[in-house]
Amino acid sequence: MSSLRSSELDGDSDDSQLAAKFWEVKLPDVVPLDDLKAIEKTQAAEVIQRAWFSHMDKIIFQLLKHTICAAENCVTHEILKKVCPSEAALVKDPSVQCKVRFRFGGKNFPPFIVFKIFLHTGGHGNKYFSGKNTLRPSSEAVVDACKLMGNRKYYDQIIQDQLQFQKYKVADEVDVVTMKDYMHFTSFLDETPAYLGGKSNCWRRLSLENFPKTMIMYDIMDYATSGTLSDRLQKELKYLLQKPKSKEMHHDQLRIVSQVSHSIDVPTNNTNCKF
Repeated sequence: MSSLRSSELDGDSDDSQLAAKFWEVKLPDVVPLDDLKAIEKTQAAEVIQRAWFSHMDKIIFQLLKHTICAAENCVTHEILKKVCPSEAALVKDPSVQCKVRFRFGGKNFPPFIVFKIFLHTGGHGNKYFSGKNTLRPSSEAVVDACKLMGNRKYYDQIIQDQLQFQKYKVADEVDVVTMKDYMHFTSFLDETPAYLGGKSNCWRRLSLENFPKTMIMYDIMDYATSGTLSDRLQKELKYLLQKPKSKEMHHDQLRIVSQVSHSIDVPTNNTNCKF
């Protein structure tokens, strides 16, 4: 026969020990009822606060969507004039088929707005001339360029080319094998400065000063960054936050965002939206 332990003969010792520990609990260790109610109120307040912040973020995002659509379809030239007047004149030239795209950027909320100029060639393509593509190692022009630039500057250029290849892996036309490589190469050319053989046409960030102060879109950007709600934005806020039921309503919302305010003493002009 198997022998029994003394603890088994005495009963369940674990339960008796837990019971002893339970009775040893002191009254100050127990949370009072008033404190429990305060904790519940705090948790409920945090839930309401999160819901309210989420609601305000949705409002700001909806207004920013109106701003980015109006900037791309209505007041592109006015914004570019503030950023770069020479590029604004180029975009307005009918012989140059350009399209300016606006997008959201940033890792935090609210996002900021970036833009980039795209050139439509009708499928014919463009040829960009740069010393990196024109001067090949086997040509005599490389020797002449080295004499004109000097050895140190010439070697620095070669080192930059090697660093770009190690970082991006697709830094030259000969590195393109697949369509994915081609997409990486075009993006690499856009982001690379012109003095390194690129196009220097990356996504550029817009600041509050780049938006016309005479338009409600300026108030929207100010509201998104500082939380200040202007009077003219408050008047149109209810209508702008409505979900457009038709294209005409959506166009009218963009017209309100991009039209010149009559409360400011500036010459008014009619803004034509292109869709």
